[in-house]
Amino acid sequence: MSYTSVEHLTNEHNDWLRALTFYDEELDTMEKRLAEVAAKNTSIEARGGVEHFQNQFIIQRNSIDELQHDIRINLQQLAHQVVTTAGHVEIFSLDEHENMREDFMSFERIMLELRHEFNRFLSKWM
Repeated sequence: MSYTSVEHLTNEHNDWLRALTFYDEELDTMEKRLAEVAAKNTSIEARGGVEHFQNQFIIQRNSIDELQHDIRINLQQLAHQVVTTAGHVEIFSLDEHENMREDFMSFERIMLELRHEFNRFLSKWM
C-alpha cells in the first residue's frame, strides 16, 4: 500500500471547517436582512423572493451541516490511520479527500452565487 503524510490533509480539513463556520455566520446575517425586507414589503413579489431565500438558506445550512459532519468523520478516520501507520495515511484516503475538496468548492460556488443573487434582491427591496 502507498502512504502519504497526514499533516497537509488535516490543515485543509481545518481550513474548510473554519470557512463553513464563516458561511454559517454569513447566513445568520443574510437572514436578519431578509427579515428586514419581509417586515417592510408585503407585496406578492417581495414575499415570493423572501420565501425563495428562506428556502435557500435552509438548504445551505443543511449543506454546511453535512459537510462539517463528513469532514469530522474523515478526520477521525485519518486519526485512526495515523495511529496504526506512524503518521501516514493510505493513498485511498486521498481520493476521499479529493471528493470532499470538490464538494466544498462546489458549496463555495453556490454560496457566492447566492450572495450575489441576494444582494440584487436587497438592492431592489431595501
